[in-house]
Amino acid sequence: MSATLNRRRAAAVLTAALLVPLAACGNGGDAKPAAGSGSPSASASAEPKAANLTVLAASSLTDVFKTAGAAYEKAHPGTKVTFSFAGSQELAAQVKQGAPADALVTADTKTMDGLKGETGEAKVIAKNRLVIAAGKGNPFKIAALKDLADTKIKVVLAAPEVPVGRYSKEILDKQGITVKPVSQEPNVRAVLSKVELGEADAGLVYKTDSAKSGDKVVAVDIPDAENAVASYPAATLKQSKNPEAAAAFVAWLSTPEAQKILQDAGFQQA
Repeated sequence: MSATLNRRRAAAVLTAALLVPLAACGNGGDAKPAAGSGSPSASASAEPKAANLTVLAASSLTDVFKTAGAAYEKAHPGTKVTFSFAGSQELAAQVKQGAPADALVTADTKTMDGLKGETGEAKVIAKNRLVIAAGKGNPFKIAALKDLADTKIKVVLAAPEVPVGRYSKEILDKQGITVKPVSQEPNVRAVLSKVELGEADAGLVYKTDSAKSGDKVVAVDIPDAENAVASYPAATLKQSKNPEAAAAFVAWLSTPEAQKILQDAGFQQA
């Protein structure tokens, strides 16, 4: 009996010895906190899962968003961002019709405000201004808004329901200038294209768009006192199937990295 008792005591001592280092690992100074209390695993879970995002964006964001999308994908492996560009009024119609998308960026606050029931809270991420895009070489020597009233000059404008068209009307009316456009286009890129192709002598476009035309057009600045400021709000769409990933992308647009991309492209700080 004493031999059996001794064997039991030895086993108990061995078990206790094995448990000591385990306890130290579980509760020592280098112990990892439990999940949900700021642990690495909890922090990792805060990062949205990789997703395929569709972002509806104003036509004037076409070039800069391609750059921004590539930068975002690089920083968020596994996430794919696909953009659908059109006039803001067209994008609004798509949202109202239930088009499958995750986020929206318009070229004005009015269009975004009209979709409050369809979007999350919107935040302006950038601003822009208008310029006169004159044809190559500026043969009519256009130097100011008042020159667009000359009936010899074929002027093209965006339709009044398009943000850039509304801004155009606003600044022309403010100066008491009457312009009879040869056509009214569905978005700013269409206006610019008409001037680039020589189908119009001049048009009103965003400064950032004219910068992409090289020597195809001459950009004539409009003084701030006569100009309009275009604001670009971004918001998630309530119909998104990837709400967390969509919110992360919209938030990223206000980060220093995204803001640098926008400002390098000529957009103004929000």
